[in-house]
Amino acid sequence: MEKLKANIIKIYGSRGESWLAGLPHMVDQLKTAWGLSKLKPLSNLSYSYVLEGFQGESPIVLKLSPDADLTDKEARTLDAFKGFGAVSVLGHKKGALLLERAVPGTLLKNSLPKENRIEIACKVMKRLHQSLLPPKGLFPHIKEWLAAVDKEWDLPKEHLERARKLKKNLLKNDSASEILLHGDLHQENILSHGDGWVVIDPKGVIGCPIHEVWACVEDPQQDLRFLSGYFGYPFQDVAEWYYIHLILAACWQAEDGLDASRFLALAQSVLPMVEPHSS
Repeated sequence: MEKLKANIIKIYGSRGESWLAGLPHMVDQLKTAWGLSKLKPLSNLSYSYVLEGFQGESPIVLKLSPDADLTDKEARTLDAFKGFGAVSVLGHKKGALLLERAVPGTLLKNSLPKENRIEIACKVMKRLHQSLLPPKGLFPHIKEWLAAVDKEWDLPKEHLERARKLKKNLLKNDSASEILLHGDLHQENILSHGDGWVVIDPKGVIGCPIHEVWACVEDPQQDLRFLSGYFGYPFQDVAEWYYIHLILAACWQAEDGLDASRFLALAQSVLPMVEPHSS
């Protein structure tokens, strides 16, 4: 809870403080409105207040955020992915989502040998990407996200300049068909459910499928090769987009006043793959 409080105050300031102070009342109101019981907060909270419990006998998750636009978009994205391996939306109010709870709900990151996890992530991704492209205007385009790399941030200049150059070259030759992407499909957003797997916490963005693969990478040295072979993408494209998305993530951390060092360290580690002839 302390990490959540620190992040919310850092990102939202006094509005975040007011939201945190009002959480007990919000939870009580929603508990009554939706008939919820046995609510208890999850332990690893970062940017949203998330509780698990029951609606009648059905296991649920209650997710609260100070940013109602984010919860609105998450609800739209989950609805668009319905039937393709995402948890279901059971209820939606301003800044609050009532969601189906994955059971047993083991994180993919915490299960199975590492080499099996990346393959499961690919299968989950492939199923998700079979959903229909939503009507224009409902979701941002990946180019809108990538524009953040072109701004000036308190980040190493060489990384920003390299990411801008790579992005420009890759987008020039990007002719693959566009779909709805999860947008943050790391292995903690893939949970066991029955005898399969479901996704949670989508961001919702339109773009080519190759933009999805970067987030599920655990070991760049092995996983980027696997992803390239599994989906038939040129390895150099996978490596370069991975690098660009790491720098984009670092830009977003800088925008929110948060620590970008993890993403920068990963970006530095893959430079020999990104620029094989100059390393």
